[in-house]
Amino acid sequence: MAAAQQRAVLVLAHTGRLEAVEAGVAVAEQLHEAGLTPVMLARDIEALSTQMGKRLAATPLAVADQDIPLDECEVGMVLGGDGSILRAADLVREAELPLMGVNLGHVGFLAESERTQLDDSVRWVAEQNYVVEPRMALDVQVWQGSAHLASSWALNEASIEKASRQRMIELVVEIDGAPVSTFGCDGIVMATPTGSTAYAFSAGGPVVWPEVQALVLAPISAHALFARPLVVDPDSTMAVEILQREDEEGVLWCDGRRAMNLPGGARVEVTRSERPVLLARVHQTPFSQRLVEKFNLPITGWRGPAADPGQEKKQG
Repeated sequence: MAAAQQRAVLVLAHTGRLEAVEAGVAVAEQLHEAGLTPVMLARDIEALSTQMGKRLAATPLAVADQDIPLDECEVGMVLGGDGSILRAADLVREAELPLMGVNLGHVGFLAESERTQLDDSVRWVAEQNYVVEPRMALDVQVWQGSAHLASSWALNEASIEKASRQRMIELVVEIDGAPVSTFGCDGIVMATPTGSTAYAFSAGGPVVWPEVQALVLAPISAHALFARPLVVDPDSTMAVEILQREDEEGVLWCDGRRAMNLPGGARVEVTRSERPVLLARVHQTPFSQRLVEKFNLPITGWRGPAADPGQEKKQG
């Protein structure tokens, strides 16, 4: 009888921050002690070795896509902030690997736990005490006339921004093949519910619960009487065209990570992706509670729903 394959867990740490480096080594050690195989990228192992050489060498590590393919890992543990989770989502896009974030950054909306719960996070993974939650992602296509210029994707948002600080960019917004408005602005954000608390929130967009199936479009500093954020059907196609002018240029950003220049006349089409991003979840915390905690919202004076008098009599 063949021996059972050892369970593998991908460990991704922000190698530019000492706290994340130390956490990455600690997680690798604990995974090994729990009988799991810690897997890291070759470049991360090299970066960590320069800072934690002797300690890292004492822990057996597998190299991702050399010793163990990414798609054979059970879960990816991401040690950092939301930016680290976005980078990780890009890395495992083809592997469809669920990600569990441990927040070592500031807000950490995408993370499942905080830095004080590092040991707990390893235990949850070892005991497989988590559920996989799919999060809507965006498919992004760029055209100029009939010429297809590029494809990309985003978990949070696709934003079109002006290329020059000296002037606005003139855009036409279209929903489901029908034009909605033209205006000059600093840019526009097209977001998922997950991204509604990120760049779209800063642009004045609404907060959308992750369970809600919808797309958000929020102009940035638009010079127009009607430039309100829009919430549209998840199966809608949002399109933004840059006016056809010789000196009109923009920049497309996907999750603030992948960028491309947009010439005048370019058209960006955004739809819901057929492939969601998978997040490993342990806490079933209501999203309203997460909002309060992450944004430090005041809730003084809240008393909650009144007790049912009939129920009190039954209990008495």
